[in-house]
Amino acid sequence: MERINQKIGRIREYLSLIKSIKDDCLSRFISDPIYRGALLHYLYLLADSCISLAELVIKHKDLRIPQSYHEAIDILGENSVLEPAFAHKFAKIAGFRNFLAHDYEKVEAEFICNEIMSMLDDVRLFTKQIEESL
Repeated sequence: MERINQKIGRIREYLSLIKSIKDDCLSRFISDPIYRGALLHYLYLLADSCISLAELVIKHKDLRIPQSYHEAIDILGENSVLEPAFAHKFAKIAGFRNFLAHDYEKVEAEFICNEIMSMLDDVRLFTKQIEESL
């Protein structure tokens, strides 16, 4: 349980860091390679930590072992740790994590600064639902 709480704390820390640098995202992302690198790094750490948290909760609750990052989120929905429809939607974070890990040269500023930054509340909801289930 301690590792779960530590992971939730890390996720909140990453959310706070991202929130602190999100102003003027689009122009900064395009013009400042240090800003772009920092933002992508923290988004990667955030996505990876969400998946790690899902895996820790699965282990803690002795649920079936996932075969993929995506499935880890799905399992939480199947077992009512997460609201099932939300879990289905949130499982896309696994693909985003893999995209950042392997295809980061193809990142588009509009995608990150508009779509991804608008989904940060989903991460907050993810941690809230997990805490409520424990």
